[in-house]
Amino acid sequence: MQQRHNFDLALRELKLKLLKMGGDVQEAIRKSIQALQGLDAEVAQSVVDGDKAINREEHEIEDLCIRLIATQQPVATDLRKIVSGLQIATDLERMGDNAVDIAKSVIRLRGQKLVKPLVDIPRMAGIVDQMISDALNAYVESSLELAEKLAPEDDEVDHIYRKMVEELFKIATNNPSVAEQTMSLAFIGRHLERIGDHATNIGEGVIYIISGERSDLN
Repeated sequence: MQQRHNFDLALRELKLKLLKMGGDVQEAIRKSIQALQGLDAEVAQSVVDGDKAINREEHEIEDLCIRLIATQQPVATDLRKIVSGLQIATDLERMGDNAVDIAKSVIRLRGQKLVKPLVDIPRMAGIVDQMISDALNAYVESSLELAEKLAPEDDEVDHIYRKMVEELFKIATNNPSVAEQTMSLAFIGRHLERIGDHATNIGEGVIYIISGERSDLN
C-alpha cells in the first residue's frame, strides 16, 4: 500500500514537471513571436539564452522516468504513463528548439522592414499555444476529448501555413530583392507548424495511455 502511495506521488511529480516545462516552452514561443512583431533582437536573444533551462527540465524528467521504471517495475497503464511522459518531454524540448529557431530568424531580420503585415504568423502562434495547453491538460486529466481536439486544430495551422507560404512566394516573385526575408518568414511559419505537430504527438501519447492503441492525429 505504501509502495503504491509513493508511486502515485512520483506520477504526480512527473505531471507537475511536465506542466512546468510546458509552461516554459509556451513562454519561449510567445516571446519569440513578440520579438518578431517588434523585430526586437534583445527579446529574441533571451529566448535563445533560456533554452538551456528547458533542456535541463527535459533531463530531470528523463531521470525521474528512468528511476520510476527501474525501482517500481510498473506494468500496463502505469508503464504507458511513464513512457509517454518521456516522449512528451522530448516533444516539448523540440518545441523549445523551434522557438529558438524563430528567435534566431528574428535576430537575422533586425533592421529590416517587413514585406507584409504579420497576420498569419500570430494566428498560427495563438492556435499552437492553445494546442500545447490542450495536449498537456489531456495528459494530466487523461482526457480523450482534449486529445482528439488537437486534430482539427492542427489542420487549421496547416491551412494557414500553406496559405501564408503561397502569399510569400508571390511577393518574392514580384520583388526578388526581398526573397531572403520571405524565406525567413516562411521558415518561421514552418517552425510553428512543427510545434503543432509535436502537440499532436502528445495527444497521440494520451490516447495510447488510455486505450493502449496507437493513433494518428496529424
